[in-house]
Amino acid sequence: MKCPYCAFDDSKVVDSRPSEEGTMIRRRRECNRCNKRFTTYERVENIPLIVVKKGGQRTAFDKNKIFNGMIKACEKRPVPIDTIKTVVDDLERSLYQSEMKEVPSSLIGEQVMVALKSMDQVAYVRFASVYRQFKDVASFMDELERLISEKQAEGAHETV
Repeated sequence: MKCPYCAFDDSKVVDSRPSEEGTMIRRRRECNRCNKRFTTYERVENIPLIVVKKGGQRTAFDKNKIFNGMIKACEKRPVPIDTIKTVVDDLERSLYQSEMKEVPSSLIGEQVMVALKSMDQVAYVRFASVYRQFKDVASFMDELERLISEKQAEGAHETV
């Protein structure tokens, strides 16, 4: 590591500790020539994730968009903000672990809907109405009827 004071390219690590919830390491270094100390940070380099939208446009993945969409869907619902954060973090982690460089927006939307469906059905229907772009009351009712029939099927399996 090059010294910021004398530009010598050799230094030693004096102290090392994790920071930012273990996602980064802070290192105190000392220059082997001028003996001045400086701080460096080391973190894992994330490969940029590209979201491919329905129309073919490509945009950088932004987990805040997912978070904000879920917040809107869960507005005035008994869903803790920490639960939403956890879902968004888990979704982001799974996308990066998939090692896909380009992810269809439909995949992300479906994963959000699965998470919302298990968290809060009202939030799920709100999100689905925007995500699936319901054109009229009939398409909204179709989704509600599908949700009701799934709920009844789950209840039938529990009593058996």
